[in-house]
Amino acid sequence: MAQRAALVSGGSSGIGLAIARMLGEEGYSLTVSARRPEKLEEAAESLRSEGYDVLSVPANMTSEDEVIGLVNAHRERHGRLDVLVNNAGVGFGQPIGEIVTKRLDMQLDVNLRSMIIATREALPMLLEAGAEHRKGLIVNTASIAGKSGQGWLSVYSASKFGAVGFSQATQKELDGKGIQVMALCPGFVDTPMTEFAKESVAAEDMIQPSDIAEAVRFALRTSPACLVPEVVFTRPGELLGAAT
Repeated sequence: MAQRAALVSGGSSGIGLAIARMLGEEGYSLTVSARRPEKLEEAAESLRSEGYDVLSVPANMTSEDEVIGLVNAHRERHGRLDVLVNNAGVGFGQPIGEIVTKRLDMQLDVNLRSMIIATREALPMLLEAGAEHRKGLIVNTASIAGKSGQGWLSVYSASKFGAVGFSQATQKELDGKGIQVMALCPGFVDTPMTEFAKESVAAEDMIQPSDIAEAVRFALRTSPACLVPEVVFTRPGELLGAAT
């Protein structure tokens, strides 16, 4: 059994990969997951080449069975779970009057439903970790769009508001059980998901995935008496809600 272990969904690039790398640096054995097997394995190999213990599990986060299978695969490999990072996400820009139901369902399923299912399935392991060292951690990637609704991203915003609300409710329900819940609410981050915005905001002027990972590292290093419930990331000069 690993001494400490973490599971990261959406771990093949961007924020998820940066958090996974940071957790490896901190001594955690890892399970990383993403939808595309080839891209996931490439990311996993890059982490292994840095000396980290990594299990890669491809999973379609719209499928309850695959989310459950992901948690079970982690349990079978590592035997424990100290950090759960619900990072898988997807977004589509659509005017309200032209919302495509398939894209509506996908955003709600990946951004919110899979987070809820993964947390439910992982909870027994997290509770064991919390009882052991009072610092089990659930990290839910939301968005600044979950703090201020964004036009043309109404469904995405709704799903991310849901992620923030679920994080708050989970923290209240698990209070006193050695588990902390943190919602991450960034503006534009330099990832493949923000390619559409790079004509107006240069990649080097965006928040970096490593910035998000460092916030998680900070939360891990605080004492069990210190809760970091939410971190909002904005670029210098931007107001809350000015970016997605």
